[in-house]
Amino acid sequence: MNTIYEPKRSEWKVLLQRPTQTVADIEATVNSIFEEVKAGGDSILKKYTQKFDGVALGSFIVTEKEIQNAVDLVSNDLKDAIKKAKKNIEVFHKAQKTNIVEVETAEGVLCWQEKRPIQKVGLYIPGGTAPLFSTILMLAVPAIIAGCKEVILCSPPDKQGEVHPAILYTANLCGIKNIYKVGGIQAIAGMTFGTETIPAVYKIFGPGNQFVTVAKQIATKHGVAIDMPAGPSELLVMADNTANAAFVASDLLSQAEHGVDSQVIMISTSKKMIQLVESEITKQINGLPRKEIAKKAIANSKLIYVESKRDAVDIINEYGPEHYILCVADEDFYLNQIENAGSVFIGNYTPESAGDYASGTNHTLPTNGYAKQYSGVNLDSFMKSITFQKISKKGIQNIGKTIEIMAEAEGLQAHKNAVILRLKSLNEE
Repeated sequence: MNTIYEPKRSEWKVLLQRPTQTVADIEATVNSIFEEVKAGGDSILKKYTQKFDGVALGSFIVTEKEIQNAVDLVSNDLKDAIKKAKKNIEVFHKAQKTNIVEVETAEGVLCWQEKRPIQKVGLYIPGGTAPLFSTILMLAVPAIIAGCKEVILCSPPDKQGEVHPAILYTANLCGIKNIYKVGGIQAIAGMTFGTETIPAVYKIFGPGNQFVTVAKQIATKHGVAIDMPAGPSELLVMADNTANAAFVASDLLSQAEHGVDSQVIMISTSKKMIQLVESEITKQINGLPRKEIAKKAIANSKLIYVESKRDAVDIINEYGPEHYILCVADEDFYLNQIENAGSVFIGNYTPESAGDYASGTNHTLPTNGYAKQYSGVNLDSFMKSITFQKISKKGIQNIGKTIEIMAEAEGLQAHKNAVILRLKSLNEE
């Protein structure tokens, strides 16, 4: 890792840059594939599935037989683990339900807000080097709790034309029946426009590589909402001399193994802790099956020493990490000051992987600094807030003049007339 001591504030912007590719070339590729899928449907999906995934498919639909085969292939231990994680995620997301908000803003003017589920949602689940079946729990569970009527799932096939068994088992456990073997840009395009096989949706959820991230952003230009611009995974650890260096190193490596474009950062007010963590990373990384991926990610990553807690907080908020681990003596200071983070993990015994899998919080979080303006996925991500109002005769008399004056000031006479006519009818009673 790159070690930096006491960087000047003027250097922070460059220092904290993510190792992302430029999107200009990606955008051109995405736009081209989108236009092809819009015009050609399934045939184009098959074309790019063969090109990118190396398999020719007769059908994208995952059959009941394939699901049953997958169920049989998943070990009982893994099934039990998935069920326990699902239960915790359900508990946390059910607790996010809110009551109707109702208030009489003036006498006779009743306003209220109710939430309704998004009717059609699409879940994108990466396959590739790490089949993220856990992401199904993070997306399908709140979608079902919210009451979404149509939930579809797309995941890329392997070279044998199959989706990873754990993905199919988890999707089936969550009650998702419409599963399609398609990935990458073409999957996002399919869910955006709809094809002969894949239905169009109103909102797309799920992480992916930079091609998928850009594809989701392009989807918004075609009237489809997305959860957030979620790209390569990242983690920032704030550690002082009370942290456990081995624990910190394991957390940094747990994110580094996600992909070569992942980034991990440690901020510390202890030079000794930086040295200990660096030594632990060297020791632990060689024992990882995905060490080559982790090593490339570590090359993009940094250990940063700052003298003061104030500088530490400021640099953390400037970075806006997806995952933020806090291993310090003065927890309250850092917790009270945090403004930009996707999810926060507090104390030496709270690994980031707990949130990835089984604590109950959602692991679909904003990356690339988007924690400054986006929340992670939650129950409300699958719902819309609709406002209602009912005004009585007394109510329109109370606020009518206010509406008239404001409408006239904006030059909108029809708005004013809508009130005048009602008040006139009341005066004639």
